[in-house]
This record gives sequence, structure tokens and C-alpha cells, in this order.
Amino acid sequence: MTVTQPDLDHRGGSRSVIIAAAARLLRTGGAQAVTTRAVAEAAGVPAPTIFRQFGDKAGLLDAVAEQAMADYVADTAVLAATEDGDPLADLRAAWDHHVDFGLANPDLFALLNVPTRRPRSAATDMGIDVLTARVTRLASAGLLRVPVARAVELIHAAGTGVVLALAGQVVAERDPGLAEASFDGVLGAILASRPVAAAGDLTALAVTFSAAVPDLPALSGAERSLLREWLDRVVAAGGRHPGTSDGR
Repeated sequence: MTVTQPDLDHRGGSRSVIIAAAARLLRTGGAQAVTTRAVAEAAGVPAPTIFRQFGDKAGLLDAVAEQAMADYVADTAVLAATEDGDPLADLRAAWDHHVDFGLANPDLFALLNVPTRRPRSAATDMGIDVLTARVTRLASAGLLRVPVARAVELIHAAGTGVVLALAGQVVAERDPGLAEASFDGVLGAILASRPVAAAGDLTALAVTFSAAVPDLPALSGAERSLLREWLDRVVAAGGRHPGTSDGR
């Protein structure tokens, strides 16, 4: 008697079973290990099921990357929601967590950060939202001297770059201080030399005030937008005093 392997296409869990199997292969053997045949065997489904669900290997890898990133971002979002201490210490801990995740999942990280990937992963966008919330806490504490969006771009670029650089090195030869040095370099570019209240830095003050605009009472949406535009102009001008051209 011949036993045919069941096609799980119509079961709600078939897609998740295939993604989980492919993720295991990716984690243990890299992208080259994620073949249609290997995934089909690991998931216990016929190979045509994979093509119907994902189109091709590239579609499957995209789904694996998206799911893994979504799980990671969900965990970091929960962590961020409980953070109420030193915003700088919390950001540093998040940076370390990001680097650890990337180095533990180098093939997955590379898939998520292919320069030509369009549109960008939805999970990556969610991760940037979590990072933005953390950076906004820095601004609210008067510690930021560049706009929140600019700080987020710098941190995201540096975090991606340092993981890819380290992942491309032989493990035994990796520079253990590279990630920390990169983070410190970014902090040097975005942090005010002293908290706004003590420094009297008009640019940093404008950044701090801008972070509070969404919470200001008695203002309409249009008024908040106008106020933020004014503050952005102050930041762009470098906090120069009226009637001067050199900030003195």
C-alpha cells in the first residue's frame, strides 16, 4: 500500500510550518541550505505546496526574514514599553541587543538589509518606530542636539553597518570593541554636551521642545504642525540668535 504525503495547503498552519522549517535550515546552514527540497522534507509537505504558498525560494526567504524580524521587533517593543529609567542607558542596551541579534542571525540580517530590497520590510519599519520612541525619550530629557529623525537615521545606519561588518569577519578575529566604538561615535554626533537646561543651547532646546509638541494641550493639529515647522527651522539654522549670522 502506498502512503501519499498529505498536502497541507488547506490547513491554517501550513504556511507557519514551512516558514519555521526554512528558518531552522537558515539558522543552521545559511541561505544555501534553504532549498525547496530540504524545506519540503523538513516541513513534511510536498514541494509544490511551497511554490503555491511562496512562489519561489526568494519569496520563501522573504517570508522567513519578515517573520523572524517581526518576532524580534515584538520582543523589543515589549521591552521598550517597560523602560522608564535612564533613556541613554536604555538606548545602549537596545543597541547591544540589536548587535547580538544580528550576529546570531547573520544570513537573516543580510536578507533584511539588502540595499535593493523594495519595499523595505514592514517589520523593519516597526523596529524603526520603536527606535524613534527611544530617541524621543532622549529629546524629551534635553539630551539631543539634532532632530529626532536625524538621530534615528544615524543610529539605524550605524547599527546596520556594524552588524554587517562584524558578520563578514571570521568570528575569532572580530574586534570586540567595534560595536561599542561605533555607538559612542553616534552619540558624539547626536547628544548635547550638557542637558538643555544647563547648557542654554538653543538648538538642543528646540529639539527638546519639538519632542513635546504632540503632548501640548489646547492646540489644533494645524497649530502643532506650524509650531513644529518653526522649531525645525530653528534647528536647521543651528540655533542662531535673531539678527546674527554666526550664532553668537
